[in-house]
Amino acid sequence: MKKITIIGSGNIGLSLANGLVNKNYCKPADITLTRRSLAALKAEKEAGFCVSTDNNAAIAEAEIVVLAILPQQLKKVMEEIAPNVNLSKQIFISVASGVSCEAIKAVLGAEARVVRAMPNTAIAIGQSMTCIATDTASADDITLVTDIFENVGQVITIPEELMTAATALCACGIAFFLRAIRAASQGGVEIGFHAHDALKMAVQTAKGAADLLQISGAHPEQEIDKVTSPKGCTIAGLNEMEHNGFSSAFIKGIKLSACKAGGLYNEG
Repeated sequence: MKKITIIGSGNIGLSLANGLVNKNYCKPADITLTRRSLAALKAEKEAGFCVSTDNNAAIAEAEIVVLAILPQQLKKVMEEIAPNVNLSKQIFISVASGVSCEAIKAVLGAEARVVRAMPNTAIAIGQSMTCIATDTASADDITLVTDIFENVGQVITIPEELMTAATALCACGIAFFLRAIRAASQGGVEIGFHAHDALKMAVQTAKGAADLLQISGAHPEQEIDKVTSPKGCTIAGLNEMEHNGFSSAFIKGIKLSACKAGGLYNEG
């Protein structure tokens, strides 16, 4: 079993670690977690994970190094560990938004094996949509990274130039869909339901819509057509939303998030 070090054990890093253990991909002792404060990793230490505040010591025996830190902090951390990386032995997986493989190799070394991965916070329940990409890493490395993230959701391999766009659509997208569900529940309250009932109804309806597309493979408009009858209430509601810019606002939000994500590394 390969040894894994996750540098930056926040929500994404911890969810990945727990997901790998829960799916029996590896044991807690195979994973080293780093964080500035060990107190924040007390539960993980008790669960059998190795924990450390020393990034260099943490990567010493690692074959897989996951860089799960904010893009603004990534360069500093990479400069810290660069003298101690083993380029022939280690593969680096970066989940930092907007940081190219080339930028990572510029710090770690030109021969570094780098694969970028962009999961979302549904990784915590094993339902992430993770996009992965690389520039020069091998097919075997891509297979390895795919296998890792398939333990915590679905994976798609995309060209690296689309990774920033994937950040907006999948990682930021969680918040966009949550806001849509929240808005639906608020609409439910306005038409007479108690808040907790309205939220439950909105959540299950959204889940049903997503499952409908995923299981049937249908296009959204095909399913929309099934519930829109002439002069009916569904088409009236859809048209009112479109008149007020629903689709346009959603698209513009995704585009703006993509632009923002592309510049985060340079803000560090």
